[in-house]
Amino acid sequence: MNDDLKTPVKGKQVLSAFDFDGTLTYHDTFVPFLRFAFGNRLFAMRLLRMIPASVCYLLGRISRNALKEKLIAVYLTGAKEAWVKERAEAFCDVSWQRLMRPLGLTSVANQVEQGAEVTICSASPELVLTPFAKKLGIGLIGTRLASVDGVLTGAIDGINCRCEQKVIRLEAQYGPLDQYTLRAWGDTRGDEQMLGAAQEPHWREFHALWRRKRPLDVCLREGL
Repeated sequence: MNDDLKTPVKGKQVLSAFDFDGTLTYHDTFVPFLRFAFGNRLFAMRLLRMIPASVCYLLGRISRNALKEKLIAVYLTGAKEAWVKERAEAFCDVSWQRLMRPLGLTSVANQVEQGAEVTICSASPELVLTPFAKKLGIGLIGTRLASVDGVLTGAIDGINCRCEQKVIRLEAQYGPLDQYTLRAWGDTRGDEQMLGAAQEPHWREFHALWRRKRPLDVCLREGL
């Protein structure tokens, strides 16, 4: 969908919300970040501890959120917040060129140029995505990690930022969404509620044409 096809409702500020993993990037970033941060050997050793939870997830015994909580607990319990921030900066620097979708970067820049309020709205940890948001010059809403005295507890602070939580977090950050013309970009079922709340939803806009097949329940919403 071309950004210029629709005109915002008169008198309303445009709020442009971009999912990150798979939308602005070619693939998910959290696991690659963990591998980068810990190194191949330590990453692989800790990955073994994920096998039981991964099997339970594949069998439908635990949710996607529960699997992510286990991943965070296995890798980040006891990690210093400052160390994670430093590793995130380095990860952004070395992975930017191969990770980011050029069309996505262009769209973000266009929204900023048009005067929209622009933010990433992602399920990935804010600590990991902060350098990317800073480089793009836009806001950031993501999953928060709990910490005590600068040390991560291995738990999520609040709720994983996906599905309905994306809408809740947008409203918590920017106020009632009906005061905006909301533009949203996403690529998975975790983005459906955010897309459904938007006047201008963009589904897998930066993907190859064959990748833009929409989930059935999204297809049924007129205008998407």
